Amino acid sequence: HVQLVESGEASVQAGGSLRLTCEASGDATGRYSMAWFRQAPGKEREGVAAIDFANITDYAESVKGRFAASKDTPKGTWFLQMNSLVPEDSGMYYCAAVPGRVLFRLLRSQYNSWGMGTQVTVS
Repeated sequence: HVQLVESGEASVQAGGSLRLTCEASGDATGRYSMAWFRQAPGKEREGVAAIDFANITDYAESVKGRFAASKDTPKGTWFLQMNSLVPEDSGMYYCAAVPGRVLFRLLRSQYNSWGMGTQVTVS
């Protein structure tokens, strides 16, 4: 398992942008696949963006064209750039990681390391 810490908690207005950061312990970004999940109150945790260790990305339909996942391997950091935010994007955002490749990049059960989450509020 790898230790993950999210940051970038903020409240923004609709139409605004925000970048979330997930810092990983050790040399994880070059060997791990990761994903961003979000959970709104009363709803299931859903995968919104993923980037695997080979830099292949995947996005939920609701965020395609607005969100972008990336990573800085030397710094051991993953990012989620969120643009054109809407209130439905609000929720707790979690980063998750697993060594190697995953078959279904936005499926929660594929990942075995999780951060504690960071809150995003869009009004």
